[in-house]
Amino acid sequence: MFETVPDMACKRAEISPDALAFRDAETGRTWTFSDVNAAADGIAEGLRRAGLGEGDRLAILCLNRVEFFLTLFACQKTGIILCPLNWRQPAPELVETLEPVNAKAILHDAMHAGLAADVAAKTGAALFGFDDALHGWIAQGGPALRAAVPATRPWYLLFTSGTTGRPKAVIQTARMAWANAINIGQAIGLTAEDRSVNFLPLFHTAGINLYTLPVFLNGASSTVLPKFDAERLLAMLRAGELTQVFGVPAIYQALSLMPGIEDVDWTAIRCGCGGAPLPEPLIRFFAERGAYVLNGFGMTETGPTVFLMDAARAAEKIGSVGRAQMMTDVRLAGVPDGAPGSGEIQLRGPNITPGYFENPEATEKTFTPDGWLHTGDVGRRDADGYYFIVDRIKDMFVSGGENVYPAEVERALNAHPAVLEVAVVGCADEKWGEVGVAFLVLRPDAELDVETLRPWCRERLAGYKVPVRFCVLEDFPRTAAGKVRKPDLREFLTDA
Repeated sequence: MFETVPDMACKRAEISPDALAFRDAETGRTWTFSDVNAAADGIAEGLRRAGLGEGDRLAILCLNRVEFFLTLFACQKTGIILCPLNWRQPAPELVETLEPVNAKAILHDAMHAGLAADVAAKTGAALFGFDDALHGWIAQGGPALRAAVPATRPWYLLFTSGTTGRPKAVIQTARMAWANAINIGQAIGLTAEDRSVNFLPLFHTAGINLYTLPVFLNGASSTVLPKFDAERLLAMLRAGELTQVFGVPAIYQALSLMPGIEDVDWTAIRCGCGGAPLPEPLIRFFAERGAYVLNGFGMTETGPTVFLMDAARAAEKIGSVGRAQMMTDVRLAGVPDGAPGSGEIQLRGPNITPGYFENPEATEKTFTPDGWLHTGDVGRRDADGYYFIVDRIKDMFVSGGENVYPAEVERALNAHPAVLEVAVVGCADEKWGEVGVAFLVLRPDAELDVETLRPWCRERLAGYKVPVRFCVLEDFPRTAAGKVRKPDLREFLTDA
């Protein structure tokens, strides 16, 4: 794409210095683009005086705060690599996460001071708080920095969830951020007039990039909530404060159950969804109220936006994640270019990570010999060029010699009127090799005889796809991004 790109905060401040960039929902404080750039310069100088320089790793432990983004832009100016940490994890897990990156310092908010101190004591990292060090750096200021940014220099690291092993640090670059801004910005029609909201966790790619960083780059504004708060989000929607919203399925599910949902003018709001496919009943629920919630697909390794459905054919292509966006090439392994068919989705483009930080073995395994990223997802392309996610390759199981994709079974069960959410996993079976087990969360006040689910499935699925067991839970174990932790469900069966 380019060898260098402009300093994002500096350039945005030049273009629209007095426009609103951020609003802190807790304090009501607002930040113009000029404020953001000046604060980032101050933080950059403070970090320099504290002994951090290009290539050093700075961990950050906080709820969603405007200060996170100020620090992110300061790191871009200096070449310091930001490492957002999962505040839900205990100190031993965070120490393990940081071990391969050797963070030189930890920056933290007041709520996580104790946790940060525990991690610092075990790693030898220096410790800086928002309320003393960070705000002092902002107040003191620093020289105006405006140097070009190397496009592929590591900017920040995002850690994989670790559900399949030790977390890996996925390198994120300025080039990836710009490519993602183009991919998602064109897909949703993002303009400087938009108003978005930030509530997804900032140690996850969606918290940074869907849509907050693209919103910033386009000169629009974001209101920052400390974390997801269904009542507060609904109040903002009812008040007409937002034009763009992005969430994972669990967010839309929570909103759909809230009193007052009918008072929202959904026709004025553009809605996106990722992390997992939005179940068809939820798609139809919001469509009936004037909102087309557009399914998309991406990964931490892809910046993340790759696919997003378009509103024009959303009602016709229920379940599709749309087409690949401008900055990404896609191919399906074993399928001729452009032809309908199914295969592993493989990706290439400037939005793709250069790899995993100081982990060449994992990086090599993630790319094909000719440079395409393995996603590990099976995709289907229809005759119109629209893509559907079949399932994760690792989630597929073989029952009686037949491949079973849990996502297909989950779609059938999600259509049941008593079912709110479902997750299907494959478990060992002496006769069939593997069989399916379905875990269910019921709708509020719903009653269900689980024995009726077997004939329900049999009417919609081949016999070998029908789960042999149905388990009702109050909720699922989830990752910070709201995804169901299927390995934990298998452990539940083992424990039982």
